[in-house]
This record gives sequence, C-alpha cells and structure tokens, in this order.
Amino acid sequence: MTTSIGRRTFHFIAPGNLLLWLIAAFHMLLLAALFVAFLTARPAAAGDETCTGRNLMAELQQNDPARYAEAQKEANATPNGKGIFWKIEKPGVQPSWLLGSMHVTDPRVLALPPRAQAAYDAAGTIIIESDEILDERKATAALLAKPELTMFTDGTTIDKLLSSEDYQRLEAGLKQRGIPLGAVSRMRPWMISSAVALPACEIARKAKGVKFLDQKIAADAAAEGKQVKGLETLAEQIQAMADLPVEFHMKSLIETLELGDKMNDVVETMTDLYLSGDIGMTMPMLKTVTPEDEGETSDYAAFEQRVILDRNKVMAERAAPILDGGNVFMAVGALHLPGERGVIELLRKQGFTVTAVN
Repeated sequence: MTTSIGRRTFHFIAPGNLLLWLIAAFHMLLLAALFVAFLTARPAAAGDETCTGRNLMAELQQNDPARYAEAQKEANATPNGKGIFWKIEKPGVQPSWLLGSMHVTDPRVLALPPRAQAAYDAAGTIIIESDEILDERKATAALLAKPELTMFTDGTTIDKLLSSEDYQRLEAGLKQRGIPLGAVSRMRPWMISSAVALPACEIARKAKGVKFLDQKIAADAAAEGKQVKGLETLAEQIQAMADLPVEFHMKSLIETLELGDKMNDVVETMTDLYLSGDIGMTMPMLKTVTPEDEGETSDYAAFEQRVILDRNKVMAERAAPILDGGNVFMAVGALHLPGERGVIELLRKQGFTVTAVN
C-alpha cells in the first residue's frame, strides 16, 4: 500500500473505516465470524481466552463531556435504540420474538436474557441471518463459490498493496493469531481484516470450537428439532462487502493493524453497550470518537446504505411471511434493529406490532 491511502492520526479510538468494519464484524456479518473460525481451525491459534479491555465511554465522558453529550443526544433520538429483545405480534397468530445478536463467542453474550431464553425454548421456528452457518463445509463452499469476490484472481497478492512496514505489521498480527500469511495472501483486504480485527481472546475461543451467538442458537435449535430458517445467503453477505470500494477496505485493514492492542478496548466498549441494551448509542459513539473527514463521511454513507439499510429491507421482507405463522424466535445483528429504516420499523410497516421487552 502506498502512502496515498494515508496515515491517520487517531483521536481517542481510531478512524471511521476501521470502526465501520468492526460494526459489521461484531453486529452484522455472520460471514466475518465464520471466516475467522475457518481460518483458526488449527491448534496454533489457540491461546489465552481471557479478554482484556476497558469501556471507553467513561473515558470519553470524562475527557470530552461535550462530545459524550452529543452522542447521548443522538442515541436518545434513535428510534428503537433501547433494548435487544422485542415482542412481535399480529392479530390471530401466536406472538413471536426478536433478539438483536452480536456475532461473538463472549460468554456474557452467549448467555441469553431469561425472557429471551424462555421465548427461544417455546418457539417452534428459529430465524437467523443465514442458515448456512449450520454446516461449516457448505458455508465454506458458499464462501468460495464466487472467488472473485473474496480473492484476487489476477495474480495480485496483499504484499503488492501494502508498504513494507504495513506488510510486517500484517504478518505479525496474523502470526499472533496463529494464521500463516500465506493462507490469506491472495485474499481481498476485507477478508483479511476479518482475521485481524477480532481480539486474541475471541480468536482463541473460535479456534477451540466455541460457537458465536447466532451459530449456537441455530445449532441448538437444529439439535432440538426446531425448524431453522435463514434470511440471507452468505453469498449475498459477501456481495454487500465486495460492493464497497477496495480503497475503503485497504484503509480499514491498515487502521486495524495500527490499532493493535487497543482493539480490546473498542471491543469491550461495544460489548458493554450491547449487554446494557443501549444499541442506539453504538453508532453515535463510534462516529463521535472519530475525527470528521469528508471522505470518511462518504465512506460511512456508502457503508450504511449497502451493508445496513439494503440488508434491513431484505431481512424484513423475507421474515414477514415466516412471522405470519407465529411462535417464531428471530435473531439478527443488533444494529439492524434501530433507526427509521431498521428492521423493527420495517416490520411495523408490514402490519406487525413490535414492542421492547425489558
């Protein structure tokens, strides 16, 4: 990568492209979690499963209360920004339930809230983003079905796109996670980012076979004889990321490498917001701690449209006929839920009553 991609000076956490990638990796793209599990399915990747990190919101509140207040104001104004568990109702059918998920193996996340667990236990049908995650071999085949979306097919390798310094960072970052550089050298930068964006503790758990939340829900449901249905294919998820400019993904990769151990703090902050149900704060917080830049504003708009809003519409449209049958437990990435064009509002427009469950 030449310096034209640009070095960024971090303000509190990191520039926007990395943070947008983290949103996708932790809240929206099952593909990222699955791909990391695939790469780390080897003993060398196993390490310390103890996560370290601090919640950066307290630091932001102390160091820059004005910016914290702005984020809080935006979060409070976000429709459906409070809560990760919702009840879905329609006259004449049994109620269904909606859980905002986070695609991680963190034990705190895997432990469903009591009412969510009870709703899951009683449900006859389970909806997740993609039912292809039930079979990792089929999922991997889907991942590789369109190699041009995930790999360079013209002979390009990642070392030709990175500076010598960034290449060394990448090699060290992958080695720390038990992933040989040769295994990913021809992969597109967004795929490589999925291998280095997650903290070592998350990688270690995945390497030991711990399922991320959506995968655990689906696997448990299938084992119990429940019907499991997906709303997207992994190929559709791949396409959403591949549609974004390669420059966006290259910046994300470089910024991921530069962030280093601070990744633990970012992840802890996002996890704490999720566990507290303060989903509406996630996006404002990440934008608030990111320096404003016209180019990155454009990046954010493109990312939001293609990876969030377009997929929200698909999920709501495909979920509706299943929800019409009632007694459904639905789990999708938490950041698909809030907002005027979030899944909750889209379901309401299709005649469902959707209310938060404390």
